[in-house]
Amino acid sequence: MASRHAISLVKKSSAEFLQLRCHVRPGASKVREGVAAVTDEAIELCVSAPPQDGKANKAVIEILSEVGAVPTSVNLTVLFRDQGCLVMLSRATKSDLQITHGSKTRDKTISVASTCFQRIGAQKNDDILVLVKEKLLRDGLSQG
Repeated sequence: MASRHAISLVKKSSAEFLQLRCHVRPGASKVREGVAAVTDEAIELCVSAPPQDGKANKAVIEILSEVGAVPTSVNLTVLFRDQGCLVMLSRATKSDLQITHGSKTRDKTISVASTCFQRIGAQKNDDILVLVKEKLLRDGLSQG
């Protein structure tokens, strides 16, 4: 059985996008709202919205866009520079994030549009994933 990672890069046709696997805890107190933890298997999110009429789903997208699953910047941010390779990430807006699986469950897969990051050179996927995980841990855990 293939292991599922919390953060992965997926390539379909000519498009590449980030996939975030989240476990959502709806109905949390407003103080606890945000990224609770990032494990190898899932990004743990607490949202104060109740799990009804898509309110929790909207809150998930709101939190991930506020945290910026990718680094926030006015323009583009050079995130990684090694051996002539660059990865540039721009702010993910709500329209760049989409729940692709699990809209009616606590386990969700969120896709981040490829317009939020650009690879120049032969950058390793693992390097991008580590940087995204660090961003979520640094900025997401400080929200609550």
